[in-house]
Amino acid sequence: MKRKKSTSALEERIGYRFADPKLLEHALTHVSGVGVRSKRTDSYQRLEFLGDHVLGLVISELLFQSFPKAEEGELSRRLADLVRRDACAEAAVAMDLGPHIRLGNSEAQSGGRKKAAILADVCEAVIGATFLDGGYEAASKLIDKYWRGRMLEPHRPLRDAKTMLQEWAQGRGLPPPLYREIDRRGPDHKPEFKISVDLPGFAAAEGRGSSKRDAEQAAAAEMLTRENVGAKAKAKAKTAKAVKGAKANA
Repeated sequence: MKRKKSTSALEERIGYRFADPKLLEHALTHVSGVGVRSKRTDSYQRLEFLGDHVLGLVISELLFQSFPKAEEGELSRRLADLVRRDACAEAAVAMDLGPHIRLGNSEAQSGGRKKAAILADVCEAVIGATFLDGGYEAASKLIDKYWRGRMLEPHRPLRDAKTMLQEWAQGRGLPPPLYREIDRRGPDHKPEFKISVDLPGFAAAEGRGSSKRDAEQAAAAEMLTRENVGAKAKAKAKTAKAVKGAKANA
């Protein structure tokens, strides 16, 4: 079939040319962009499901090969960081998928091409389409191209925010943080949760997310940021390193 010029440019950018260009077009179609006579399954949802699992497998293999001395816990934390929604959205931005996404008028006007959730979903759908079209090797090359840098230099601590907050609270002799759902909005298929986290002696912090887990992580991260926990830890480590260097040079 004849290949669209814009799609051809995208293929060149991501480094993979589809034998069946329809797969890529399918991966770029949001449910709102599906015609009235079409089914929801004509959107990218099924490819997203496949791509999500292919991404997890490929990243797991990359981590296994790249960190031969890492234990299971560390590998799991690295995997969680690399397959999370933000990482997929960032990869989508690097691929410049936004302008190619097919959206309904309402979704397009509300800025759908810049929404992290949609970008992440489309990114996974493109991975799924690549896997179907070119097999594991093609999908692996695509993922390696856009994830290796992040894998070697994580954009956030390997410990998640909830774990960091709990350890911080424990170190101060406080009980475990208490998480409470204070709001829920949106339809069942696309909810948004608002969670509050409480610690004795500290003002509550709030976070939002598309799942309770994401909202809890956001709330924990908000409290850590507000209390400057990460910055203090870095400053302490930097001071310790400076002292060690001074002693070595004495």
